Amino acid sequence: MLITPLVPFVLAAAVAYEHFSISTKADAVARMERIVEDHAGLVDTFLKERKADLGFVAEAYGYESLSDQKTLSQVFRILQKESNAFLDLGVFDQAGVHVAYHGPYELAGKLYSDSQWFNQVRKNGSYVSDIFKGFRKVPHFVIAIAQKDEDRTWVLRATIDPYLFTEVVEKVRMGKTGEAYILNQEGMFQTSRRSGGYLMELDPEAENLLTQHHGAQSCILQDKNGSEYLYVATWLPSQPWLLVARQETSDTFADLNQAGFWVLIIALVGGAMISFLAFYMSNRIIARIQQADQEKSQLNQQLVVAGRLAEIGEMSSGFAHEINNPLQIIRAESALIDTIIPDLKKRGELQESEDSRDMEDSLEQIKKQVDRCASITSAILKFARQKDLTPQTIDLCETLPEVTHMIARKAELDGVALSLQTEPPPIRVNADPAQLQQVLLNLINNAIYAMVDRHGTAGGGELKLDCNREGDKAVIRVKDNGGGISQENMEKIFTPFFSTKPVGKGTGLGLSICYGIIEKMGGNITVNSEPGVGTEFVITLPAAG
Repeated sequence: MLITPLVPFVLAAAVAYEHFSISTKADAVARMERIVEDHAGLVDTFLKERKADLGFVAEAYGYESLSDQKTLSQVFRILQKESNAFLDLGVFDQAGVHVAYHGPYELAGKLYSDSQWFNQVRKNGSYVSDIFKGFRKVPHFVIAIAQKDEDRTWVLRATIDPYLFTEVVEKVRMGKTGEAYILNQEGMFQTSRRSGGYLMELDPEAENLLTQHHGAQSCILQDKNGSEYLYVATWLPSQPWLLVARQETSDTFADLNQAGFWVLIIALVGGAMISFLAFYMSNRIIARIQQADQEKSQLNQQLVVAGRLAEIGEMSSGFAHEINNPLQIIRAESALIDTIIPDLKKRGELQESEDSRDMEDSLEQIKKQVDRCASITSAILKFARQKDLTPQTIDLCETLPEVTHMIARKAELDGVALSLQTEPPPIRVNADPAQLQQVLLNLINNAIYAMVDRHGTAGGGELKLDCNREGDKAVIRVKDNGGGISQENMEKIFTPFFSTKPVGKGTGLGLSICYGIIEKMGGNITVNSEPGVGTEFVITLPAAG
């Protein structure tokens, strides 16, 4: 019961989380790739703008003007206003001699004909160097352009502030641990890295990143400290530099980790609820099975009792006949004694005395009790003989007193006040007298039982029988002030073998038989009850005439 709902729930949660995890990771990587590609364009634009600045100066002033130290200084100040990335400015002739220089170092007159950057700029027209130290022994990089005049090729070169350039590269921020830097083709830092990595040092992870590819490429690597990072790298469009951005995976996938935490919490809560419901439902099912077993056991006992009562019912007419025979003899003998006593008095053989009067009183008492027993056995025979429905026209104003007379003594002994009220006769119906009597006796006995259960036998029980006509219907009401019937039991009281009495006190067949009898007579039986107040059964039968 527990595994059946729990396994699909766990599988569904696991599959959903796996798909969500894949999708979220892909989105995070794609977002970081877009950021890196956009930032690579920004860095490349920065370099192009600095080259454009130098190209404009070379075109505007020419070699002769820029070779003048004063003019070169003025031009440098103008460039500084345009961008404070420029650290110095120098002019070189076609032989590589530094003919003019404005900056913090003594570089004028030095020869650069063998320098890589000088040969590259003469060959390609422009050049952006890697970070190097050169004559000044300080890490820096230069941007140079070659300009052709009528009779010469000369070079204008500017040094770019590597720390300001690092700030440009680092402007991109991704979460708490995201950082960006640039590597050259040898894997050396062209900008410093915040978490460790200085200019011109070799990046330990460079060999995994320096692959030729188009667009952004991502991978997950561990650094020397064992921390796991998501790396995204792309080559700058116009410079053989690799822009690298990295972020700790715990930071990159923080949203996923948080979602995973909540998925786990929800899964645990859901699993706990499913487990609780499974145990709850299992216990309810077990309780219902146990209840069904108990009801089955009670039903079997009730069937046994019902069988015994059926046998007793079959034997009741025999018992009544057997009792009637001695009663007839007693009645005959008492009549004989009643005849002999006057004769004895006439002959003087029996004198009038206290004893003779007691004997006559006893004889009268014997006659009364014989008549009472005869009345009871007659009622038993009348009840037992007619099994099939034999409708006949009867007057309820005569039938109801007969029933109350039969039950009056029992009601008195049980402390129940019995009252009967009918409209002026006749109130006629077509019904089987014996079976209608059976229905009424059953309802009255049930009412007495309920009142004794609530009030005891000391008194307090009130049983009211009422009979009247309502249009073309005859209505009989049996009302008591017992404990009442609960709403739950109200739905089952006419069900065969349903009983609220202890085992052995009732068969559970009485009301279902009553319902069937009244229905066969063309009527119906209903019940109104309020727990703690009492119950009223209403029998409605078609009126006759």
